[in-house]
Amino acid sequence: MNGLVVAYRVLAFLVGVLLAFGCLVALPLKYFATEGGSLQTFGEDASRIIFTAHGFIFIVYVVVSFFLARKARWTIAFTILALAAGLIPLLIFWVEHRVMEKLRVEHPELVGMAHSQA
Repeated sequence: MNGLVVAYRVLAFLVGVLLAFGCLVALPLKYFATEGGSLQTFGEDASRIIFTAHGFIFIVYVVVSFFLARKARWTIAFTILALAAGLIPLLIFWVEHRVMEKLRVEHPELVGMAHSQA
């Protein structure tokens, strides 16, 4: 499998997990847990760490996605969808699946022989 595709998949997974955990676990604990309690403190600390990590990894994800989009000659609309997917919780998992389907059909040489037969 092409290194760019592997990097895209790993980064998409990391961005998706961080954003999902941050939005679905850390933020609710931060804002809805008992004021001053350990769960609220955990939510505050976790959200700060998670969203900082998400921000840095998201920047790398955007760069890698852009290079993959250029190499695969995606349309502008599909490229924007792939680039913005890391900003909406859980959307990136669906987009990553669509990207891999699109690559398997249009550019099997980027995906590799073992994955094009699956």
